[in-house]
Amino acid sequence: MTTTRKPVVEVRRSQRRRRTVSAYRDGERVVVLIPDQFSRAEETEWVDRMLARLAAREERLLRTDAELLARARRLIARYLDDCRDVVVPESVRWVTNQNGRWGSCTPADRTIRISHRIQEMPEWVIDYVLLHELVHLLIPSHNALFWDLVGRYPRTERARGYLEGISAATGMVMDD
Repeated sequence: MTTTRKPVVEVRRSQRRRRTVSAYRDGERVVVLIPDQFSRAEETEWVDRMLARLAAREERLLRTDAELLARARRLIARYLDDCRDVVVPESVRWVTNQNGRWGSCTPADRTIRISHRIQEMPEWVIDYVLLHELVHLLIPSHNALFWDLVGRYPRTERARGYLEGISAATGMVMDD
């Protein structure tokens, strides 16, 4: 049986901090920054809440290529089931060398690469980018049929807007 240890937590109170709470990992220790006026009960509540947020963030960072391929298979079954015999990726993997794209697909060798930049984005954004690249296994261009297939994903427009916002906010020029 494996047990997970609760990390060492250092709480730092600040008189200047009014409402916001933040946390970060400093080696093996977690530092939680809270307003000075918080009660002990509020402190305990916020420490637990921030530990859960850090754990969720770290879990997202542990996303693997195997998990990405499994996600691709689920998306194919759900949104491209009528094309499942054709939409068969050879590999789907996270990469760190895509500075101008969220993802890319090479239909000739059936490989899909997804930028590590989206690993911490919401699940529905990752699903959109992955489905977009899966559709390229069928249709290499961005023609009307391509967008009809991508549009089967109900959060397509929301995800595109999210990615456009990230691009604008960070000054990154990313291709669709």
